Amino acid sequence: MNPEEKPVPNENFIHDIIDADLAAGRHTTVHTRFPPEPNGCIHIGSAKAIYINFEAARKYGGLFNLRFDDTNPVKEDESYVRSIIEDIKWLIGSEPSGGIFYGSDYFVLTYEYAVKLIKDGKAYVCDLSGEEIREYRGSLTLPGQNSPYRNRTVEENLELFERMKNGEFENGACTLRAKIDMASPNMNMRDPVIYRILHAHHHRQGDKWKIYPMYDFAHTIQDSIEKITHSCCSLEFENHRPLYDWVADNIGLREEEKPHQYEFARLNMTYTTMSKRYLGDLVKKGLVDGWDDPRMPTLSGLRRRGYTPSSILEFVKRAGVAKTYSVVDSALLEFCLREELDKTAPRRVAVVNPILVTITNFPEDKTEYFSFSNHPANPEMGVRELPFTNRLYIERDDFADIPPPKFHRLKKDGEVRLMNSYIIRCNEIIKDENGSVVELLCTADLETGNKVPADGRKIKGTIHWLSAAHAENAEIALYDKLFSVENVFDIPDDSDFGDYINPNSLIKAENAKVEPSLKTTEAGEKFQFVRTGYFCVDSKNTDVFNKTAPLKSSYKP
Repeated sequence: MNPEEKPVPNENFIHDIIDADLAAGRHTTVHTRFPPEPNGCIHIGSAKAIYINFEAARKYGGLFNLRFDDTNPVKEDESYVRSIIEDIKWLIGSEPSGGIFYGSDYFVLTYEYAVKLIKDGKAYVCDLSGEEIREYRGSLTLPGQNSPYRNRTVEENLELFERMKNGEFENGACTLRAKIDMASPNMNMRDPVIYRILHAHHHRQGDKWKIYPMYDFAHTIQDSIEKITHSCCSLEFENHRPLYDWVADNIGLREEEKPHQYEFARLNMTYTTMSKRYLGDLVKKGLVDGWDDPRMPTLSGLRRRGYTPSSILEFVKRAGVAKTYSVVDSALLEFCLREELDKTAPRRVAVVNPILVTITNFPEDKTEYFSFSNHPANPEMGVRELPFTNRLYIERDDFADIPPPKFHRLKKDGEVRLMNSYIIRCNEIIKDENGSVVELLCTADLETGNKVPADGRKIKGTIHWLSAAHAENAEIALYDKLFSVENVFDIPDDSDFGDYINPNSLIKAENAKVEPSLKTTEAGEKFQFVRTGYFCVDSKNTDVFNKTAPLKSSYKP
């Protein structure tokens, strides 16, 4: 580096921490992890955590682990494990460089550490119920009270904990608690529960275990086993860090074996919830079509809608990595995708809500072809030919029986340019018995095929079209924001989320028409439908095109 050049500052405070650690010799390598609980599909908020951990490992030539926090068998399922692995591989483009692990693989060692705490007089078996534990804990202004079981002997605690492990007690009969400080100003340090009884089948361990560690206890141990150097968590775990450190200090780890936790602000986005519990409720109540519904903020839903890994990672990068709470405009996510698709998506013609146009002066038995660019800014993507016949489809919105002021599309006795083709004039309107327009009878200026009129008249409007004889039937799913309220996190907890669903979040255009080239498409292919927006072929039904993003964005970078 030129001595006069200043180093480029990091845009990520986690990298500042890593730089300082490497410079001080606290670490010589970087090892991170992402620890999802397999109780639902991961979402765009998870993408931020993945990005922070994956990018740190990539930047510093380290390792990135995927480790499942499968310490609660009541809520977990193998299907979520498979989904999360698929989503992460899709997002980062590979398997995690450090490997895939499971917290349940460490249950034996975690149990042994709990036994050590008991032997050292730092944990005890407590017979208080969950409600009683909460009562004894006190409040932010009042210290807690010691459990009446806090002074049990080591021998008694060891015997009871062994019996808990052997399944001799019912769920909730007792817990193992760390003996710390019931007067601590940090509620998490007031003798927290570190083991509870759960008679439940585990998706990997089967029925072997009757007791399961709490995440706050297991977290430190798992990080230590995997030699994680920088354990990055969202900000709500900041108050849990003293407990994280207490575990590291009291289970017998050497100083170099002790992991360290760092917190960042979680991703919050307008018109979106990041709560897996709420997302799960939407699925259970049938308000959405599963976890991969294209309206959901899950990675599987975003993928099905047409989002790309690069657009999601770019969104997370632009949203920023900081410790300050903020809410990101969801339009930024659309903007990042639109920026990418504008450069890469082939252009195609689709008529979402068709109305029939008959060109009365064009021969019924004639087919003419007009050239359309596959991408105006990328000539190397080539051109294609679209057939033109005397019967066409145009968008119903491109015609007005009673036009508003400054309406520059088709109207009675008005002219409009058919894209890359003729200028047409509407001469007659045909309506059905209900008064709805069903057909327009028009004439074409056959001297204007993709040319300026000889008489020099200016045509202000240009609309797209398809030959009725050649158009393919398709369903177009017009997706919009799932919620009708901007700040979803302000909805009261006791509210019915169904009351806040945007009624226009999905509109199905089942009679749409698309150009012949779209007859054979593959799941996930993306296109710009001219004048309409960006669309993706649905992964579950390739006859359906999902709206990915509009042509214009409300976001201003």
